[in-house]
Amino acid sequence: MPRSALTESGNAKPEPRAGERLQKIIAAAGITSRRKAEQLIREGAVTVNGRVVTELGSKADPERDRIKVQGQLVRPARNHVYLLVNKPVGYVSTVSDPQQRPTVVSLAKGGRERVYPVGRLDYHSSGLMLLTNDGELANLLMSRASRVPRTYHVKLDAPADPEDLRQLEEGIVLDGRRTAPAQIRPLGAVARANRSGTAGRAKPWYEVTLVEGRYRQVRRMFERIGRSVLKLKRTRIAFLTDRGLPPGAFRHLAPEEVAHLKRFLWRRAEGKA
Repeated sequence: MPRSALTESGNAKPEPRAGERLQKIIAAAGITSRRKAEQLIREGAVTVNGRVVTELGSKADPERDRIKVQGQLVRPARNHVYLLVNKPVGYVSTVSDPQQRPTVVSLAKGGRERVYPVGRLDYHSSGLMLLTNDGELANLLMSRASRVPRTYHVKLDAPADPEDLRQLEEGIVLDGRRTAPAQIRPLGAVARANRSGTAGRAKPWYEVTLVEGRYRQVRRMFERIGRSVLKLKRTRIAFLTDRGLPPGAFRHLAPEEVAHLKRFLWRRAEGKA
C-alpha cells in the first residue's frame, strides 16, 4: 500500500491519498485558523470528494480534490491579506455570531478575500486584533512557542497592592498551569500618586504585557488579587501599535511590516529572541 494512503497511526484510509494536510489547506484558504480547522475535522465537518474525513493526518490536493467545510467549498486564497483592526467594545471576535451581535470581521468589509481573526478579545474589551487569510502566520501568532508580547491598558476598581502585582508578574496558577512572567506598571496620574503616597481609592490604569493569551487571562489575573477590571484595551501586538488607528478603524499592514512580523515570529518560535 502506498505510504500516502496511510494515516499517521498506520490505518488505511481511502481518501485523500496525497498532497497537503487538510488543516493547512483550510487555514491557507482563509476559512478559519489551523487549530479550529483541526477541531472541525475531528467533528466530521470536513469532506473530501464527498467523503467525511476525521483523521488529522489526512491529506488532499487543493487543485484536484473537492474539499468542503460544513458544506462550503474550499477555494485557495488568491492573495494573502493582513489587516490591523481596532476592535471597539460591543463586537465579538468571530466571523459570525448566532446572537447577531456585530463581529470584528464586519469592520473590514469590502475586501475580495475572506479574512478571519487571529486570537480573541472578549465582548467587553477593545483594542488591536489581526485579521488575515494567511493560515501559516495565524498559526505562528497563536503558537505558545512564539511567546508574542501583547500589551494592554487596564482600568481597575481600586489600586492594587505592589506585592500582589509582583506575584502576578512572577506568575500564578490558572487552570492548573502557571502563567508566564508578565510586566505590569501603573500609568499616568496613578503612577505619580503612587510615588507621592496619595493614590487613595482612585480607579487606576495599569499597563500589562503578556507573552501568552489564555482565556480572559488579564481579567482573571486581577480577580485573583481581589481587583475587578473595569476597562481593558489591547494597545500593542508585538511591534504593532494602535497609534493613529481609532476604535472601529482598520488598516492594511505594509509589506515590510508583514516581513518584519514573520521574521519576528520565527525568531521567537526558534528561541532566538
